Formats: sequence, structure tokens, C-alpha cells
Amino acid sequence: MKKTLLGLAATCALAISPATFAKDNKLTLMLDWFVNPNHGPIVIAQEKGLFEQQGIEVEIQEPADPSVPAKLVAANKIDMAVSYQPTLTIDVAAGLPLIRSGTLISTPLNTLMVLDNGKINSLADLKGKKIGIAIAGNEEATIGTMLGSEGVDFKDVQIINVGWALSSSLASGKVDAIWGGLRNFETNQLAIEGYKAKAFFPEEHGVPAYDELVFVANANSYDTEKIKKFNRAIELATQYIVNHPDKAWKEFVAYNPDTLNNDLNRRAWEDTLTRFALRPAAVDHQRYDDYAEFMHKNKIINSVPNSEKYVPSL
Repeated sequence: MKKTLLGLAATCALAISPATFAKDNKLTLMLDWFVNPNHGPIVIAQEKGLFEQQGIEVEIQEPADPSVPAKLVAANKIDMAVSYQPTLTIDVAAGLPLIRSGTLISTPLNTLMVLDNGKINSLADLKGKKIGIAIAGNEEATIGTMLGSEGVDFKDVQIINVGWALSSSLASGKVDAIWGGLRNFETNQLAIEGYKAKAFFPEEHGVPAYDELVFVANANSYDTEKIKKFNRAIELATQYIVNHPDKAWKEFVAYNPDTLNNDLNRRAWEDTLTRFALRPAAVDHQRYDDYAEFMHKNKIINSVPNSEKYVPSL
């Protein structure tokens, strides 16, 4: 009888353990936008089964509204999201319970971009010009700092909100420059349309360097072991992409050929390879503190959050 009960218990354990395992090891990850080359390591980790090898199941979601992923994490509606270091700092300073759990792209991508037609050769040439932006927010701090590095006051330029029509606004002459054009996308978009662009990089003109894309999790409920496994899979995927960029590109577009397999994404893929974080889990508190101080100095945030609290060493 004892053997029978033990056998029955073992059978039941086998029957329920896969479901329990799947539930306990599942992560929901919401991207910052629709899938694009910036998300290369995530897609490759999924396509090559690297998450599964680490013992986790990752459900990748695309947001209907790119402003909500981090807020959903803070509300415990999803486990993780792709966000931006500047956004994370603003959110934490505002009291949202978030942490940075890893890094996806470890350099800025934003630029102040102009057409390379000989009319604007330096930031000083932007005095009295029109600058297009996609979203109003911290442009006075970033653009103002960049212009100030070459003696131009922020009040000496006209800021125009052009929505997401950044490239077309610059190409048509509606504006003389755009802020928010990414060095791996808008430059290529303009080139495809026959326009050569010139980019001024914020980190070269007084703005502290920062991580463009980071992973965020809920500060009160994050699972350290799951995050470690997730970061390890992202690291392995990044190594694979760097070592086999052409092969990885084919595997990347196989995720959704109809939307990913085009000239713009191919060019962006090549320009993003050097931007991926080779050590997604690595922590640099000084980098976060410097940028938070910059934001506080420019009145974007009212207080400076302690990076050791929202950038834990996992």
C-alpha cells in the first residue's frame, strides 16, 4: 500500500510539475515600440531558444502605446519592459517602483541632425533656426546644453513639434534640424530617400553619456534569479550577433519577414551592432548618478534618486 501511494504521488508530481515550472519560470516582456533592430538580442534569444536553455519562458509583447510599458511594470501588470535610462530616472524620481534590471543598448542613439548640404556645419550655425522634435519634454536641457557648448542660447532657436515626421520635416525644409533622430535609423531613412545627413552627438556636446535602452522591473516584486537567467540569455544572444552578424540578421528577420526584411532595417542592423551591451548585467552607478545630476540641474527632476537603490547589482 505504501509503495502504491508513493507511486501515485510520483505520478501526480510528474503530471503537474511541467505546468508549475512553466508558470514559475515565465516572464512577460513588453518592448518600447514595435520590433526593430534595436531589439536584436531579444529576438535572437527567443529564436535560438536561449531563454529556454536558461530555464525561462519569455513572452514578448509590443505596446499599443509606447508610453505605457514601464507604467505597466510599476503596476505589476507585466514583469519587465524595455525603457530608456533618462525615462527610468524621471519615473523613479517621480516615485514609481522601478529598477533597471539590465542594459540592451549601452550608448545614446539620439542626435541633433541636419542635412549635410553645406548650410549648417556646426551647432553655432543653428542660431535663429528651426528645430523639429517628436515629443516635448527635456529638449531644453539636452538641446540647450548642446547649443550652449558652442555659444548659442536655447532661446535663439525655434522649437517645432513635428510628431513622428522627423525625417520628412528635415528633408522638406520645414525645419533646419531635428532632435530625436536616431543615428542608426533616421540617418539611413534619409539616405534611402536621397538625402545625406549630418549628426551632432549629445555626448560630445556637454550631455552626459547614458544607456539608450534598458530593461526595467518592479522594485517591489522582481525575481532576482529570473532576471539573472534573462540577462545571461541576452548576453549569449549579443555574443552570437557580434560574432555572426549576417547569419544573425537572417534569423532576426525570420521572426517577422513581412515587417523586418527591408533595406532600412538591414542598414539599421549594421549600425546597431556596436551599440548592443556586451555585458547586459554590468552596473555603472556613476553613469546613472551623472545623468541624474544633469537632469536635476536642468530642472527635469526635483530630486536626485540614489542609483544604488534603482540600479541594483543583481
